[in-house]
Amino acid sequence: MAAEKNKRQAVKQNKAGLDCFENWDIDNAIVAFKEATEHDPDNPEYHLNLARAYARSSDYQHAMQSLGDYIRTESDPDIVERYERLFSSALDEVETSLIETMRAEEMPLQQIGKAIQMWLEFRITVGRRPLPQAKPSLWAASLAYAIGKVNFTELERPKLAKAFGVTDKALKERYEELINVLDLMPADYRYFVGEENPLDKLVEAAQLLEELDAKFRDK
Repeated sequence: MAAEKNKRQAVKQNKAGLDCFENWDIDNAIVAFKEATEHDPDNPEYHLNLARAYARSSDYQHAMQSLGDYIRTESDPDIVERYERLFSSALDEVETSLIETMRAEEMPLQQIGKAIQMWLEFRITVGRRPLPQAKPSLWAASLAYAIGKVNFTELERPKLAKAFGVTDKALKERYEELINVLDLMPADYRYFVGEENPLDKLVEAAQLLEELDAKFRDK
């Protein structure tokens, strides 16, 4: 009876966590997913969702810990193998292509680091879905392009595609995949490397409007 109650509570908390995750309420998403894993520690989905939330908050230490719990509970060997690769200290083919070509294109070192970070978060956040098949240089090209777009770097997509040896059409498709999975935005705080993020001004403007509205309504 207690076990069934715990599982029902886990389902409830996991749903709450997913709602928070979709609405970028990441702190509360983490709290909800942690409770789900505590109520039903043998359900791999809850550990993976917690890892995804930690990754979105750029807390990769806890994300990897949660991935370890996920691997121990996941029964699909193909998915387990995919996530076990994240624990390797060696660069994979995507990261090698990223570093070599972004350096050759004289893209800033900070952006190269953020592109590698984006690749890690993407592989975590994509979840149990099969990773879209693409050659490493294509993923590298899409990551480089995404980082450049986030940081308002002037990039010609066809030129970048040629530098990585891929087609412009394929690059565009993989770039859109990154946007959808990671919910990317211009000047995204996770990947922006400039000293002044223009989103800060938008937040300040939104807060000012809220304060003015409150005064206007005598709140």
